Amino acid sequence: MFYKPDMMDAFADYDSAKYVIFGVPFDATSSFRPGSRWAPDAMRKASVNFETYNQHFDIDFEDLLIHDIGNLEPYSSVDETLEDLYHAVRPIVKDGKIPIMMGGEHSLTYPCVKACAEEAGEEIGFVVLDAHFDLREEYGGIRNNHACVSRHVRDDITDTYVTIGVRSGPKEEWVYAKENGIKYYTADDVRETGIKQVISEVKEYLGCKKIYLSLDMDAIDPAYAPGLGTPEPFGLTDIDVREVIRALAPISIGFDVMEIAPEYDNGISALLGTKLLREFIAAHAASEK
Repeated sequence: MFYKPDMMDAFADYDSAKYVIFGVPFDATSSFRPGSRWAPDAMRKASVNFETYNQHFDIDFEDLLIHDIGNLEPYSSVDETLEDLYHAVRPIVKDGKIPIMMGGEHSLTYPCVKACAEEAGEEIGFVVLDAHFDLREEYGGIRNNHACVSRHVRDDITDTYVTIGVRSGPKEEWVYAKENGIKYYTADDVRETGIKQVISEVKEYLGCKKIYLSLDMDAIDPAYAPGLGTPEPFGLTDIDVREVIRALAPISIGFDVMEIAPEYDNGISALLGTKLLREFIAAHAASEK
């Protein structure tokens, strides 16, 4: 099921680990620039760049129990891949660990949220950072297209849902979001309101103790992360996204970093995605001190 490269500082064995990292090199429904299947290993290579110590949280990764379980071997079919991924993630959550996925395309988030929700024992929220609404019922004739993930999570799993950084989508999605009272912040909203205030409002709105946090890297402006499947200008800054992760990691029971397409830049997007993944772990670990 999994084949095994290693993330730097992820040296604990599975049984002792608190955080379980895995990659899913799948991008079969990518609609603009495929290549996110190369992201998990690009992020592992990028991880060698970083020091083990995080001064903000006074956390040393050498002291944390992190396991890299490897890459899930995907099917050519998105439906089969999502089913296999669900059955791979469910035991991780059942064992009391935090699953951390490196995509791969954003469709892969759905089974991870589903697995986390079923094991949570209570209603969970879903917070996604994304340039796109992903609220279509289907796209290109495919229900489980990467452009549909938030719609299906909201319809099937939890409607306690917030998206941050959105700035792209057909008129129908904007109308749907407004008619259905969906809580969203555009990238312009974040600039005008300030990320600290947005975070405060999101926490109040969620009203739950557990969430799944998903980062589609195209939430970030392509000036910071150009190597993506569907880059969208006028986005969030890397610091905006870091602040959201730091604030929400303590209540997160799962996390992912999606849609990096490393062949389209010189490695900077994989570096940033990996750094943000490490910020998630550090923030979560610090909250449990």
